[in-house]
Amino acid sequence: MNMLDELSVQNIFIQQIDDVCFKDLNIRLDILRLDKIHPVVSGNKWFKLKYYLQQAIEDNYTSIATFGGAFSNHILATAYACKKQNIPCTGFIRGEEPKHYSQTLSDAQALNTQLRFLSRAAYSNRQNIIHENASVFFIPEGGYGKPGAKGAAEILNLVTNLSNYNYIICAAGTATMLAGIANASMQHQQCIGISVMKNNFRLENEMLSLVNDKSKDRIKILHDYHFGGYAKHTQQLIDFMNKTWLKHSLPLDFVYTAKALYAVYNLLENNYFTSGSNIMFIHSGGLQGNRSLNKEALLY
Repeated sequence: MNMLDELSVQNIFIQQIDDVCFKDLNIRLDILRLDKIHPVVSGNKWFKLKYYLQQAIEDNYTSIATFGGAFSNHILATAYACKKQNIPCTGFIRGEEPKHYSQTLSDAQALNTQLRFLSRAAYSNRQNIIHENASVFFIPEGGYGKPGAKGAAEILNLVTNLSNYNYIICAAGTATMLAGIANASMQHQQCIGISVMKNNFRLENEMLSLVNDKSKDRIKILHDYHFGGYAKHTQQLIDFMNKTWLKHSLPLDFVYTAKALYAVYNLLENNYFTSGSNIMFIHSGGLQGNRSLNKEALLY
């Protein structure tokens, strides 16, 4: 089965956030609900995988491998896509094998993805694994790379009246999506990524290597909204997620989208945005990551 047969692009919509704090400053906030595209290959994942999978098939590779952590949306999305394309898949997982798998890893394994666990040192030197397995097509962690950015650029094709927006904002892990969005953005738009990792300042150079020269002056990454680091959170963030759900029926995940949307509100409070601006926030999916929280933590 072709993955395209399952993608529900028609379910994606733009949700306007009706909050008085935005109205008072004559600022509009819209959410591009990419999370609606597919229950597993959710949000931005298909866009970043698309051209890697196409290349693997065109070059007649018979197996695919990729890298990620125990709660990686990318690992699960790749596992699902490979299953549907009948391509054997291996996931190289950062860290020692746990006694009990996360739901993400269990789901990936159920999709016939072989899981191989790497020590932190081995994971840092994963280029060695790539060199030792020349017959395997490797997709970089998080879909990072020019093929991933090329696919991510197509996200903006889903935004009606794109020229109306002054700011385009999203969460940034590898910043591949941010790079793609910047490449597809217009000259008057500022593209902002909210880094979900603590003090990951090398991210700028990694991102800029994927960005066209003409787009580099309208892209930036903010580092103040990590809430303790990657996949970490505080009660303040959980409260924000529940408040957002109750008020707007908007589900967020604590690893990526909650931190990024919280940043938007905080930037608004600090007069970051010019009055009269229109903001497009990209909901990049990843809701399955919430399964690692206690069931009582969230209201959805």
